[in-house]
Amino acid sequence: GLLFLEELSIQASRLSKVGAFLKALLLPTRFLIAVEPTKDGMRREPTMDDPATIMFSSGSTGEPKGVILSHYNVLSNAISCRQVLQPAPHQDILCGVLPFFHSFGYSVTIWLALLSGIGVVYHTSPVEATQIGKLVSKYRCTLLISTPTFLMTYVRKIAAESFASLRLVVVGAEKLKPRIAAAFEKKFGICPCEGYGTTELSPVASINLPDVEKGGVFEKAHRAGTIGRPIPGVAMKIVDPNDLDHDLGCDREGMLMVKGPNVMRGYLGKPEATAEIIRGGWYVTGDVARIDHDGFVVITDRLSRFSKIGGEMIPHLGIEEMLQQALGADEQVCAVTSLPDEKKGERIILVLTPEAGDPDKALMLLKKANVPNLWIPNRRNVLQVEQLPVLGSGKLDLKGLRMLAQDKLGA
Repeated sequence: GLLFLEELSIQASRLSKVGAFLKALLLPTRFLIAVEPTKDGMRREPTMDDPATIMFSSGSTGEPKGVILSHYNVLSNAISCRQVLQPAPHQDILCGVLPFFHSFGYSVTIWLALLSGIGVVYHTSPVEATQIGKLVSKYRCTLLISTPTFLMTYVRKIAAESFASLRLVVVGAEKLKPRIAAAFEKKFGICPCEGYGTTELSPVASINLPDVEKGGVFEKAHRAGTIGRPIPGVAMKIVDPNDLDHDLGCDREGMLMVKGPNVMRGYLGKPEATAEIIRGGWYVTGDVARIDHDGFVVITDRLSRFSKIGGEMIPHLGIEEMLQQALGADEQVCAVTSLPDEKKGERIILVLTPEAGDPDKALMLLKKANVPNLWIPNRRNVLQVEQLPVLGSGKLDLKGLRMLAQDKLGA
C-alpha cells in the first residue's frame, strides 16, 4: 500500500510527536530499531545489508527495473560524495531540484545533505528556471546538483547575478556536451563539473572537481570531456566487451566495469538479469569508455547506441554531436536511433525537431562534415517530430525514440 506523509502527519497527535522526539533524543539506538520476527519465531535486528529503498531505473533503453539498494549502498555513496565535495556545515546550502524518484536527487539532495549537516532549499520542478534562480539568490545557495539538459534552461532564463553565490555545480545523468558547459560558464562564471553514475551504483561512481592549488602544489581534478575520476572506495576498469575477464588497461576503448560498496544488491524479482549485470562483484555498465594514464574516464557511448552496418560499428552519439555542431545549436535538436533492415541488418534513423530546420540541409551539413558515408542516413530515414521524447530527468528517452521511429518508419 501507499503511505502519504501529509496524511500521517494529521493522524499524529501532539503528544505522540513530543514522545517520538524525546525517544530519539534520549534513548540508545538499539531501543529505536524495530526488530522483525523470522520464520522460526526468532527476532532479527535489521542490518546494513537490508534493503533501504527500491529505485526504479529510468528505462531509457528498455523496461524499467526495480533496483534494490541497501543501507550500506546509500550510506557509503553519500559518505564518498561528502569526501570529495566537502560540503561545510553552517556555510554551504544546496539547491535541490532533482526529483526524489531520481537516484541522484535521492542520494545526494537528501542523504548527502543530512549526513553533512548542510542546509537545503528544495524546489519541486527542475525546469522552473525563474523560480530556481530566485531561490538560489534569496538563500545564497552554494551548491547546485542538476543535469546538462536543465542547465541550458537556466542559461536562457536566469539572470547571471542570481547564480553569483554558487561555488560548485555538479551535473550527471547524461553526457555534458562542450557547448552547454561553455554557455553556462560564459554566463555564470562557473564551470559545471560532470559526474557519472547509474541507479545501480547508488548512483555516483565518478566526478570531476575544480582544480586545486595550495602551498605551491597543484592538483588536476578536472578534465573537460571526461566524467572525472572514481570517487573514494570505487574502482573502475575497461574490459573487452566480448570477454569481460580480459582487462584492456589504460587508453584502450572497451566496456566500463565498476566495483565498490555502491553496487546494488540486485534487481527486484529478476535474479537472471542481476547475474547478467553483476560479474564477480563488478557491475557491467553497458557504456563504452577508456581510462587515461591520469585516471580520468572518458565515456564514448552506450553499447546499445551503436548500429552495426556492413560490419562497421556506427556511433549514434557521434552523428548527433557532429550535426549539432554543424547546426550551431545549443539545445538538442536531433537524435539518432536505428531500426532493423533486411539487407544491412540495421538502418540509421535521424530524428529532427523543427529547430533543426530543413532535413535536406541537415543531411548536406553531415556530408560537408566529412563523416563516413555509412553514418549518413537515407533521406527516407529522416523523421521530423515536434519534440524529442525525454524522461523525467530530462535525459533522452532512447526506448521512446526507437518506438517513435518504429511507429512512423517501421514499414
